[in-house]
Amino acid sequence: MFQQVSESQITRAIVGEFTKWFQDYVVSDVIIIGAGPSGLMAARNLAQSGLKVLLVESNNYLGGGFWIGGYLMNTLTFRAPSQQILDELNIPYKEVEGGLFTADGPNACSKLISAACDAGVRILNMTKFDDVVLRNNKVEGAVVNWTPVSALPRAITCVDPISLESKAVIDATGHDAYVCKSMEERGLLKLKTFGPMDANSSEDLVVEKTGQVFEGLFVCGMAAATVHGLPRMGPTFGSMLYSGKKVADDVRTFVNSLEPACASKS
Repeated sequence: MFQQVSESQITRAIVGEFTKWFQDYVVSDVIIIGAGPSGLMAARNLAQSGLKVLLVESNNYLGGGFWIGGYLMNTLTFRAPSQQILDELNIPYKEVEGGLFTADGPNACSKLISAACDAGVRILNMTKFDDVVLRNNKVEGAVVNWTPVSALPRAITCVDPISLESKAVIDATGHDAYVCKSMEERGLLKLKTFGPMDANSSEDLVVEKTGQVFEGLFVCGMAAATVHGLPRMGPTFGSMLYSGKKVADDVRTFVNSLEPACASKS
């Protein structure tokens, strides 16, 4: 029934295709760290606008909390006007009461991942952020390593990472804000950490505070809450989508303002 191929042909196909596109994306327009809903939304919108986008995720799966919602119950909630983006992504939903909508987590997450891939986003999963590339007081890329390296015994963890260059980097790593914390460790940023639960104020503030926090470094989603000291919001996801959309607009403007040769090295 199936075409006869050898095991070596299968291996060559995997290695060949992966290394071919990976070499091309050693230099990108935008690197996004974190493939939760805000990172995926940003990646999709940026790629749709014609930018070369690399999405880096430390887990083997994409989507973060978008798969499971709250308390391991995989129903997601969204507040108006989030249904407009759900319509845009062709995600089914229903209105449970005035201005409050629910959607199936696995369905919504799958649609968003598919939309990002269809737009041309390239993805490195099982890849962990290690540091930023910092030149002339500007973030110009990310240092990454395989996620399993961090789980190795200490005696054999001296596996050097690699560097990837870009015109802009987006921290979409959720409450952890890993990229921004790496900057804080060097005294280049000061994070406030997120505050107690207040969904009504948090969703608006997350979108409002989404944007550039250092030259070449942008923040979106709950990483914005950690950087700016905003309340947490729990399992409601409208602002994640809008934050991803807003940071995509900001990054597009930033990248387009740069000299064309700024990140054209290969």
